[in-house]
Amino acid sequence: MAPLIPSQEELDRRRIIGINAETVTNIPSTDFPGHWPGESHEWALEKFKNDFKVEFHRNDRFDASFSLIGLDAAIANAFRRILMAEVPTLAIEYVFVHNNTSVIQDEVLAQRLGLIPLKGSVEGLNWMRWFKKPTEDDPDSGSTPSDYNTVVLRLGVECTENPNAAPGEQDPRKLYNNAHVYASDITFHPVGRQEQFFVGDGAIQPVNPDILIAKLRPKQKIEMELHCIKGIGADHAKFSPVATATYRLMPDIKIVRPIIGEDAKKFAKCFPKGVIGLEPITREEASRKDSGYEGHEGEQKAVVVDPFKDTVSRECLRHEEFQDKVKLGRVRDHFIYNVESTGQFDSDVLFLESVKILKLKCARWKRGLTDITR
Repeated sequence: MAPLIPSQEELDRRRIIGINAETVTNIPSTDFPGHWPGESHEWALEKFKNDFKVEFHRNDRFDASFSLIGLDAAIANAFRRILMAEVPTLAIEYVFVHNNTSVIQDEVLAQRLGLIPLKGSVEGLNWMRWFKKPTEDDPDSGSTPSDYNTVVLRLGVECTENPNAAPGEQDPRKLYNNAHVYASDITFHPVGRQEQFFVGDGAIQPVNPDILIAKLRPKQKIEMELHCIKGIGADHAKFSPVATATYRLMPDIKIVRPIIGEDAKKFAKCFPKGVIGLEPITREEASRKDSGYEGHEGEQKAVVVDPFKDTVSRECLRHEEFQDKVKLGRVRDHFIYNVESTGQFDSDVLFLESVKILKLKCARWKRGLTDITR
C-alpha cells in the first residue's frame, strides 16, 4: 500500500497550534512528533536542508535573538538546556580568607565573589582541564591545583581616612579611601602557561568592574586569595554562561472576516504596537462580491503587519465584535530564541557551543549503541 500524501492545506494546518480563549488545540499526540499514520516520514538530509532555516533578529555582544525554523521541539529544547547547564565557564570556587574585618561574614562574602561573572580568553578556557573536587570519603582524592586547572585571583583592599577630604564632607567615597570595594579591585595573577593564554584583553577579569562587593570604613581590611576552576551550570548556577536562554513559538494571526472602521482601530489596540496595521479599502476590494468590503471604499481595515511582535495575550478574543473574525495560533516548528550572555562568550558564539556539545553527546551515544550491538 502506497503511503498517503497529505495536501498542502493539511500540512499548513498541522503547523499551527490553535490558541483559543481558554484552550490550546491541535497539539500532536502521535507516537513520534511530526509522524502521522499511513504516511512516509523517513528522515532525509536534503529535505532537512531545504526545510531548515536560521534567521537573525538581533546580534549584540551580550544579547542575541534568532529563529530556528524546521526543528522539532525536543531538539530546540535540548539546545536551550545545554546553553544553561552544559557549556563550561570559569568561576570562583575556593576563597582563602587571610583577613576580613568588614561587617560581611566570610561565607557571605565568598558567596558574593563566586557569583561575579568572569571573562577571559576563550582559547585559554578550552585549554584548561577540569579540576576534580575531593570527596567526603577521601579528602585526598581531588586534583592538585596547577596552571592548567586553577586560575588565581587576589582581592586586597584596606580602607583609610582621606586627609584631603573637604571639611564637613558626608560622602564616604570622598571622606575615605577605598570605602567601596568593587569587582575591579580583583587582580589576576597568572602562573605557568597561563601567561601565554590569558594576556591583554584575554586576561581573567570581572565582566562588569562596577559590581559592588563590600563597603569598608577606616581600619577595616579584606585580604583574600580566590581560586577559579572550570564548571558547568548543572553543578552550580554561577557556572552558567547565560543570564537567560529562552525560546517562544512564532505567533500566527489570521483575520478570517473583515474588521472595518472603529472596530479595526479597537482591534489594533488589542495587540502590541506594530502587530496590526490600518489600511484603506481599495475600490477593487469594495467592488468584489462576497468580500465583506462592499460599500466601504476608503474606510480603514485591519491587516496583520508583524506577528513577530505579538505576545499572544488573547485580548482580542474577549470582545464580542471580533468573534469568528480572527484565529490566533503559534507555528509549532518556528522557535524564536533569546540568548543573554553573562560575558565569558559572545551571545552568538554560545549557541554554536551548544551545537558542538550536542554533537559530542550524539557521538558518545552512537559509540555506546555500537558497543551494545557487538
